[in-house]
Amino acid sequence: MKLNCLRPLWGLLVGAWLLPACQQQYSTEKMEAVAVAETPAAPTDATEPADSKAADTTQESRENYAVIHENPFLDAARNPLSTFAIDVDRASYANVRRFLAQNRQLPPPDAVRLEELVNYFPYKYPQPRTGPASLNAEVAACPWNPAHQLVLVGVQGKQVDTESLPPANLVFLLDVSGSMNDPDKLPLLKESLQLLVRESLRPQDYVSIVVYAGAAGVVLPPTSGAEPETILRALNALEAGGSTAGGEGLRLAYQLARQHQRPGGNNHIILATDGDFNVGEQSDADMERLITKERESGVFLSVLGFGAGNLQDSKMELLADKGNGNYAYIDQLGEARRVLVQQFGGTLFTLAKDVKVQVEFNPALVREYRLLGYENRLLAAEDFNDDHKDAGELGAGQQVTALYEVVPVGAPATASASIDALKYQTTATTRAAAASPELLTVKLRYQEPQGSPSQLLTLPVRGVRLGEPIAQASENLRWAAAVAQFGLLLRGSRYAGTATWASTTELARTTDGPDADGTRTEFRELVQQAAALGSRENVLQSAARKD
Repeated sequence: MKLNCLRPLWGLLVGAWLLPACQQQYSTEKMEAVAVAETPAAPTDATEPADSKAADTTQESRENYAVIHENPFLDAARNPLSTFAIDVDRASYANVRRFLAQNRQLPPPDAVRLEELVNYFPYKYPQPRTGPASLNAEVAACPWNPAHQLVLVGVQGKQVDTESLPPANLVFLLDVSGSMNDPDKLPLLKESLQLLVRESLRPQDYVSIVVYAGAAGVVLPPTSGAEPETILRALNALEAGGSTAGGEGLRLAYQLARQHQRPGGNNHIILATDGDFNVGEQSDADMERLITKERESGVFLSVLGFGAGNLQDSKMELLADKGNGNYAYIDQLGEARRVLVQQFGGTLFTLAKDVKVQVEFNPALVREYRLLGYENRLLAAEDFNDDHKDAGELGAGQQVTALYEVVPVGAPATASASIDALKYQTTATTRAAAASPELLTVKLRYQEPQGSPSQLLTLPVRGVRLGEPIAQASENLRWAAAVAQFGLLLRGSRYAGTATWASTTELARTTDGPDADGTRTEFRELVQQAAALGSRENVLQSAARKD
């Protein structure tokens, strides 16, 4: 159903008189608001109006998540190389928290991206001695399948003091359409960016603001961080109304960023939206082509997602990936502080781009393996050495953690790895693998932010005592295992093995590391909430089967 109505954009009128010198002002004409009610790809209980400007009161969720097909176990002899682009996004964890803590319901399985849950938390990895990153690895028994091993691969980005970061040229690209009219959208967006302006901006940093609804326009030309009140007034004046010309807004933001580009600086667009684009370019393919073309100018794009009921998660993740930036979901002001203040350098300053990880498993010791998460970051083996292949970005101080579930030689094969024996294999290769003490080798390849021939880091993992109990593993591995197990249960994964909510609670309880920001305590509470909701869902499903 489509409804048409007219409403003036009062916030943009205020912005216009504040900035008479702008080359292009936002249109002050009344805009036509368009609301489209759609059937969600992954139904949830979250309910929001399809568009706050429409008279329609249908309470259907329009949230959209990309389908996740979990990685299977692979035979190490036939597939010895596992290659993926790094992912430092944490949006999935904040979104899962919103479902559990605010909506009091389990999230849709496709909203649960294991790598983003694991990477939400900090780990104790050593700083790199040289270059932008260090490599780390550890092995212990897998808690949900003790016959298997759990391998942790950790990447630590170089920490850079905020004052040492290059000057920033930031363009806030803000969605002020009618769908942003709810308290957890535009009002929270404004509060979030106010935190960045007050606590993170430096005098050498410049901020511009572009907004879009039925049309797009500039409401703040480049303004120094030494003038925070000017920036704050422009933010405070914004109000929601109209349809969503996202494509036009993106084009204008890139144009503004390029016009005021800082050579050697941090040129970055921050798109803040619920992800809805219904005027102009709106398909994923259109957006991907636009952003892929524009990122070559050296202007990167990060995305902040807001709100419930209309969250276009898959589209926002795509935009950030193709824009060489990060994707974060802001469910509360505390998350905004974490992303935009505490992690300001990592979120907005890139140390290395097109960062790829490749793990080679020794088939003499490893029968099968499975990468947990990173399903939409997988690369072909030959992509690792291809400098033209797009991959992930690593920001200042950022960390990347990946987990592999490994089936050692001698352990029973998994059902998913049943393949007929191959006829043509050289005995020389088999003997070389058997003679090596290495379980696996981790390789990382990266380029400089402005482009360069890629550099290679290598870490062989040898002398591993298979069967080391998880209780004797480092705090890094124990905590990552607890979070991953939580994700497996939320997904209802076929690979969850013996995992239970009780065992997840116990595993998380055994880690006693520092919790200055309270996120570990919060995680333990989320496990309890998920356990209660899971039990309730099981009861309801049992009752439905009896009926």
